Amino acid sequence: MNQREIRRLAELLREYGLSEVEVEREGVRIRLRRDLAAPSAAPAAASVAPALPMAAAAPDAGEAHLLTIEAPMVGTFYQAPSPDASPFIRDGDRVKKGQVVCIIEAMKLMNEIESKVAGRVVKVLVENTQPVEYDQPLFLLEP
Repeated sequence: MNQREIRRLAELLREYGLSEVEVEREGVRIRLRRDLAAPSAAPAAASVAPALPMAAAAPDAGEAHLLTIEAPMVGTFYQAPSPDASPFIRDGDRVKKGQVVCIIEAMKLMNEIESKVAGRVVKVLVENTQPVEYDQPLFLLEP
């Protein structure tokens, strides 16, 4: 990574109100962080917090035997490739390893999320267009 790329990452951090960004390329990893607790950033942080209902999406103890597909990044969750298309998967569908299960939009990029496991979808835990956090459970699968 060169200095120009690092500066661009810092700009993205400020532009999108992110607290942290991490990039790994060719064995070199760089992480940039900023403190959002500063007075100038407090209103932005407060407006994001209510939109992320993490506790409601977490699987309960009765679902401990189930596998989860989690968000690999922060972004906006989309169930389908376009607004008028049918969802990639629904409750009860069978999923193969490597199958696209959703899209997460992050920094204006649409990222297809693939299943790392095979199974039957028990529950879709996230609503379409809902913001998601890193490692937030998206789907519950029965192996």
